[in-house]
Amino acid sequence: MYLTSEIKKEIFGKHGKSNTDTGSSEGQIALFSYRINHLTEHLKSNKKDYSTERALVILVGKRRRLLNYLKDNDISRYRAIIKELGIRK
Repeated sequence: MYLTSEIKKEIFGKHGKSNTDTGSSEGQIALFSYRINHLTEHLKSNKKDYSTERALVILVGKRRRLLNYLKDNDISRYRAIIKELGIRK
């Protein structure tokens, strides 16, 4: 499987407050970004996998809502996570 518990701990440790901090917005955004990148690579070789395409659209929407929440509440954390993950150009 592509997303093991070790990978999750690494993502949350790097972007969250600790390895077990799964509730922070930054950690969730980083996890969604990892999953979005994986699904995007999958869809490059499997163009007609429409259920994966739907899952990708749902994940992008979830990440967008979390980013909007973070932007409204703490703009400095929003700018830091955008820069760290390279989401915007």
